[in-house]
Amino acid sequence: QEEQILSVAIVGRITLLILKNEGAEMLFKAPPVESRMKTHADCASCLMKRVLFQARLADNGTEFAAVQAAVREYARLMSPDISSAEIATHVHSAAYAAMGVSDPYLDMKLEADRVAEKYVPDAQSFIDSSEDRFAAAVRVSIVGNIMDFGMGIAIDSPDEFGRMFQSLLDQGVGSDQTEELRRLVEGCETVLYAFDNCGEDQFDRLLIREIRAMGKRVVGVVRGAPILNDVSLDDALRIGMDRELDRIVSTGGFCVGFSEGLMKEDLKEEMGRAGVLIAKGMANYESLSDMEVPLPVAYLLRAKCLPVASSLDVPVGTNVVRVEFRWPFPFNRGMLCSAICRPKCGRPSSWSGAKAPVSCHSRSRVRSRRCRCWTNRS
Repeated sequence: QEEQILSVAIVGRITLLILKNEGAEMLFKAPPVESRMKTHADCASCLMKRVLFQARLADNGTEFAAVQAAVREYARLMSPDISSAEIATHVHSAAYAAMGVSDPYLDMKLEADRVAEKYVPDAQSFIDSSEDRFAAAVRVSIVGNIMDFGMGIAIDSPDEFGRMFQSLLDQGVGSDQTEELRRLVEGCETVLYAFDNCGEDQFDRLLIREIRAMGKRVVGVVRGAPILNDVSLDDALRIGMDRELDRIVSTGGFCVGFSEGLMKEDLKEEMGRAGVLIAKGMANYESLSDMEVPLPVAYLLRAKCLPVASSLDVPVGTNVVRVEFRWPFPFNRGMLCSAICRPKCGRPSSWSGAKAPVSCHSRSRVRSRRCRCWTNRS
C-alpha cells in the first residue's frame, strides 16, 4: 500500500512539473495512445491467403504442405490475447519450413525496388515544391506502404503501383499527427527508423534525408532474416541504404515486425539512445503496439485491413501518422528528464539504457549531476 501511495505521489509531482514547464506542449499535444493490436477472427483468412501466395511464389509443389503446416500452427496459437504479429511469425516460420525456401519473395522484392525507383524523382519533386518539406516527405513515405503483396488488401504485384502512385499521393494523410512527430524529431539527436516493405524503402530514403538535413543521426532497423517482402539487411544494402543512414541494426531474427525475445544489444542500445522510433507499416504497428518500449513511437502506415483500422479508430484505406506515448509509465526517460529539469545549455536529455538511466546534454555514459529528476534516482 505504501508503494502504491508513493507511486501516485511521484506521478502527481511529475505531472505538475511538466505542466509548469515550457516543454509541456510537446508532451501533451499528442494524447496517449493505448491501442493494442491483438488477433481478430479476420486475421485467419488474410494470413492463409498470404501463405498460399508465397507457396506459389516458391513454385516447388509445396502449396498443400505449406498451408497445412500454417493451419496447424494457427490453430495451436489462435487467441485474442496474443498479438497478431506473434502468431503470424510462428505461422510463416512453419510455412517456410514446409516450403524449404528461405526467401520466396526475393524476385518480387527486386521488382518492387525497380518499379518504385522510377517514381522517386516525382516524389522528390513533390517534396521540393512543398512549403513544408518534412510533412511532404512523411506523406511520400506512407505512399510506399501500399506495397504489401499477397493478402488481397493492397496490391499483388509491383506493376500495379504505377497506376496508384499519384492518387495515393493526392489522398494525403487522413489521421495526421505529423506536427507531434516533427517536435519529437526536432527535440532529439537520434531517430530510429524501422523499415517495412521493399519498394517502400525507396520512398523512405527521402524522409530519412530530410531528417538528416535537420542535423539528426538516423539509425535504420531492418528484419533480422528474410521474411515476406520486408526489408532485410541484404535488401537494404542492395539499394544503398547504408549510404543514407548512420547505422543499420536488425530486429534480431525471423519475425513479423519486432520480437522482444530476439532483440540484440545493438538494437536495445539504439532504442535507449533515440528520442523517437519511426515505425513504418502494419507489421511494425501490430508488434510494437503490444510491447513496452522505452521511447515514443510514431507509426506511419496505411490502414489496409479492418483489424488494424479498428485498432487505430480510422476507416480502412486511411493513411496514418500516429504518435504513441505510453503515459505515464513506461515513458521516454530522456524526454521526461528534459521536460522537468531542462539543462542550462538547453539541449535535450537522452536515456542511454540501464547502465546510466539519464545523461543530460552529454554523450557521457555517466549520470549527470545537473539532473535531479526522478529518473536519476531509479
